Amino acid sequence: MSANDNHDHHDSDTTGTTGTTPTTPAGSTEYAPEHTPRLAWAQHSPEVYKAMVRLDRAARAGLDPRLAELVKIRASQLNHCAFCLDMHTKDALAAGESVERIIQVAAWEESRHFYTEKELAALELTEAVTVLTDGFVPDEVYERAAKQFDEAELAQLVAAITVINAWNRFAVTTRMVPGHYRPGQHG
Repeated sequence: MSANDNHDHHDSDTTGTTGTTPTTPAGSTEYAPEHTPRLAWAQHSPEVYKAMVRLDRAARAGLDPRLAELVKIRASQLNHCAFCLDMHTKDALAAGESVERIIQVAAWEESRHFYTEKELAALELTEAVTVLTDGFVPDEVYERAAKQFDEAELAQLVAAITVINAWNRFAVTTRMVPGHYRPGQHG
C-alpha cells in the first residue's frame, strides 16, 4: 500500500518515543514536552477503528491522492487537529505535493492562483461541510463543486470530507500526539 492508501495511521500506537518530533536546535531553548494522549481509543474500540479504516479506504477510492490530501489538510486545519495535520502534510509531500501549496492551503481564498478550479471547488466544499455552524452547505458552494466533479466523484469527495472530519474528532478528543507519523508506516 502507498502512503495514500492507508489511514491506519490514526492508531494510538504512533505516540511512541521515536519518530519525527522536532529536535531542539543547538543553542536554543528547549521545546515544550509532548502531551500524553487521553485515551487509546483504537485499542479500546477496535471494531470501530477497523470500520473507520475501511470507510476511509472506500471514501477516497477514485479521488486524486494529492487532492484528497489537500482536503484532509484543510479540514484538519479548521478542526485544529495537530495529529492529522502532521500526518496529512507528510502524506501530501510523499504524494508529490509542493511545500508551497501545502502552506498556502490555510489561506487558499487569497492564494487561488496556486490551485486548479477543481481543487478550489473541493476546498470550498471542504470548508462548508466541516464548518456547519451556518446551518447548511450553501447551494452555490455545492453547485460549484458539482460543475467540477461528476456525480460519482462528488459523492466520493463528500465521503472523504466526512471521514476526515470523523478522524479529526477522534484525534482531537483523545489528544493523539502529533510528530511521530512517517508516510507509509502503516502501509
